This record gives sequence, C-alpha cells and structure tokens, in this order.
Amino acid sequence: MPLEFAITGTDGAARTGVLATPHGEVRTPAFMPVGTLGAVKGVPPAQLRALGAEVMLANLYHLALRPGVDLIEELGGLHAWSGWSGPILTDSGGFQVFSLGHLRQLDESGVTFRSHLDGAAMRLGPEDVVDLQRRLGVDVAMVLDECPPWPVTHEAAAASLARTNRWAVRAREEWARQPGPGGLFAIVQGSSFLDLRESSARELAALAFDGYAIGGVSVGEPAAERRAAVEWTTPVLPAERPRYLMGVGYPHDIIHAVACGIDLFDCVLPARNARHGVLFTRGGALKLKGAAFRTDPRPVEEGCGCPTCAQVSRAFLHHLLRWDALTGQVLATLHNLWFYLDFMREVRESIASGTLTELVSRWSI
Repeated sequence: MPLEFAITGTDGAARTGVLATPHGEVRTPAFMPVGTLGAVKGVPPAQLRALGAEVMLANLYHLALRPGVDLIEELGGLHAWSGWSGPILTDSGGFQVFSLGHLRQLDESGVTFRSHLDGAAMRLGPEDVVDLQRRLGVDVAMVLDECPPWPVTHEAAAASLARTNRWAVRAREEWARQPGPGGLFAIVQGSSFLDLRESSARELAALAFDGYAIGGVSVGEPAAERRAAVEWTTPVLPAERPRYLMGVGYPHDIIHAVACGIDLFDCVLPARNARHGVLFTRGGALKLKGAAFRTDPRPVEEGCGCPTCAQVSRAFLHHLLRWDALTGQVLATLHNLWFYLDFMREVRESIASGTLTELVSRWSI
C-alpha cells in the first residue's frame, strides 16, 4: 500500500502511531499546519520543518484556481513547486466550494461553481478531484464531499451524506483505475445525527480506503454536538487505518478527539489568530494588541522553545502587531505553530507514558 500506518502505543482509545508516506513518516497524533496555497503564510519550508512540522495541508480548490494544476504538474508537482519535501495532504476543496453559497450549483455528477476571484466558471466531479490531486503528487488525497450547513434537518443531512457516499464510491473507483503516489481518504458526514454518522462510517469503511476523515464539524454547531459527532463516529472507523478530524483546532477539542482515537488534525487557527495578535500559551490565549502589553518585557511564554520567545518581548510584538507590521505577524505565527506542534509532542508522550487522562483534565473545558 502507498500508505502504511502502524500503531505504536495506546492509552484507552487514544493511540500513537507512525504514518509512512512516499515523502516521509508522520508521528501521530499529529497537527498539520495549513498551507492553503502551498505554504504557511510567512513561514518558509525549512523553518516550518525546524518548528517540528512533519506534514503540511494544502487546498486543491485554491491551487486549482491559482496558479492551476497544469502549471504545478509541469513544474514537477506540488512538492517540487512549493519546496516542501515532507508529506502533503490536500483538502479536496469541498468545504470551500460549498461555502460559496449562490456561486455554486450542485447535482449528482458534481458541482459547478464560480471562482471567488474572477467569477470564472469551473466544474468538479468526484473523479476530477482525485485526478487533480494525483497530478499534484500528494501523499494524501481527499474525496469530494458535500459539507452541509448547521443547523440542517435530518432529511437534508441524510440526502447530503448519501450523495457524499455515492461520490466516494466513484472516487475510489477512479483512484483504483489510476492511483496517485499516495493514498485516498474518505470523509464521513451526517451533521449532528447519530444514525447518519454511524451509517456513513460503516458504508465507507466497507470500501477499504487508505484512511478516514470526520467532516462537517466545526461549522457553527455547539461544542457538545461537535464532540458527540466525534464520539459516535470514531469507534466505527477501521482501527487499523488513520483517522482525521477535519478543521478542528482548539487544544481542548484536539485533546478530546485524541482520547476518542483520532490521529490527524488541521486548522487555520494558529496562523490566522497570530496575524490578529492572538497568541496561544499554556495559561490561555494572549491578545497582544492590548495596551497592557506595551511595556511587558517578558517573552510570550516563559520556557517556550520557539524562535520568537527566544528573541523578542511581548512589548516588541505588541508594537509590531498594533501597526500591522509583517514582521510581527510572522513572529506571532512562529510562536503559535510551535505551541501547537509542541502540544502534540506532549500528547504523544502522555499516551506513551499512560498519563493522557491527566493531560485531558488539564485541558478540559
């Protein structure tokens, strides 16, 4: 198989593992920094690796619009073009397409949408999506799915996930006919309904994908419903394959999902919040644009191993962020990414030592 996943330790339902891909190994549970256009904003590939990242997420929808898959393929594929030599997972763009609202039209064969950049029409079906990711040469490709809004009726959610699962069958067949260098993940939908989540997971598990994702969460639903969807779905997914929770990024939600048996995570929070002056610490988030930090000589977090805390003070970051200086946004992003990647290292160590329950209690909200 193009992807090999080995579970190396457990603590309850949580597990550590190693996901072997064509471009290297990923120690799980792992957080994937989001490089929508092939790079995390303000962070060169070498520096992303130095922070501890082992895998990066890019977005097919955005890359297909600019610069286009044809150009990236011509220049050697996504790894060669971007300069990131490690594993890459590409989101199929389903969430972005379906968030376009009136700019898209959905039917059984796929979705037609207009670019948010220039209004140009584009058509994507499940076969197109996996073929484009194959041409990019990614390590993990995702199927095209329909991400329903919240709230949604049971009837609408059932129709939506049925279409997603039919698309998954077509994507799986296309991938089998012409596989990429990596593997293909399915996406479980079903909104906040237990019966739909479980039936979707069972149907997709029978199709023997390389991995499985839980989608359609963190779309506006209450935290209790978001966590319930994870608790319902995870045990139904094949234990021997990697499990990915899409778009969930607050540490307390990550640690909850890890305890349920999730292996992979992604979220724009670290970089997006950094650009707005919100930095994560073990003691809570700091809003560094606030006047209280104007004369604060301390690092963002005492004992932090990131390059930002090693070099500059809260006061200096406050100054840069208040005036939207690019340097301040980059320094803040470096800290937040380090925080997340270091947090995941702590999670893996707690599973290995059998102390995950203690870590969960410290992060419970």
